[in-house]
Amino acid sequence: MTIAVTGATGQLGRLIVEDLIEAGVAPDQIVAVGRSAERLAGLPVRTAVASYEDVAALTAAFEGVDTLVLVSGSEVGQRVPQHTNAIEAAKAAGVTRVVYTSAPHADTSDLLLVPEHRATEELLRASGLAWTIVRNNWYTENYAQTVAQARETGVILTSTGTGRVASASRADYAAGAAAVAAGEGHEGRVYELTGDVAWTFDEFAAAVAEVLGTPVVHQAVSADEHAEILGGAGLDEGTVGFVVGLDQGIARGDLADATADLRTLIGRPTTPLAETLRTL
Repeated sequence: MTIAVTGATGQLGRLIVEDLIEAGVAPDQIVAVGRSAERLAGLPVRTAVASYEDVAALTAAFEGVDTLVLVSGSEVGQRVPQHTNAIEAAKAAGVTRVVYTSAPHADTSDLLLVPEHRATEELLRASGLAWTIVRNNWYTENYAQTVAQARETGVILTSTGTGRVASASRADYAAGAAAVAAGEGHEGRVYELTGDVAWTFDEFAAAVAEVLGTPVVHQAVSADEHAEILGGAGLDEGTVGFVVGLDQGIARGDLADATADLRTLIGRPTTPLAETLRTL
């Protein structure tokens, strides 16, 4: 079985490639696909240069591939056409199964980032290909800047209220995707991948304080207050709306659902919050 991984020059894709090797997939049966030949260089697997915009290059990259791990694109607003190209290329190349890294509860959630993932899931279901969807909750690494700000100010400002986040590390999610890609019996399955524990931002602030060795508090404000503070700090209107909108999704509980799917797939507990924070 040959497995291709898109976005292999990115942080998640590269980890998935490494996990496939660790799982025992022969390096010559792995194709790392990315847009930069320089960044692909050095990977101990087959490589192919192709961007999501180049259907012909994607099709050539997927020739002889059985399973495609479609790592979602990072360009918000461009994901649907990019993913459409990848799915069409997979069909043209004779790929039989696609594993797609989606967003939590993409079929029902109102989280700002969900619509593009929902549309991609619909494309996959209509493609005629076998598919598996791994819906990744929040990455703990998304809060690297928050930790840096807390180091300077001792404050974590949010409008999340008492909302919870069931985050996991990027390495955990990569291991989950690799387990699905290299395993059997996952066709037609949707996995809600999360960390084992859903934490509040009061708990997050306590974990950051533990890691930094200095007092850190969570300052909870309303959405309107949050927008006013961010705007006063010089953020543009679009960025303010995005940040506050994400916090309101957390306040609604959009990221709160902790499941056993990820720890079951990887055969171990997910990485504790503080352990990942120490690496940021």
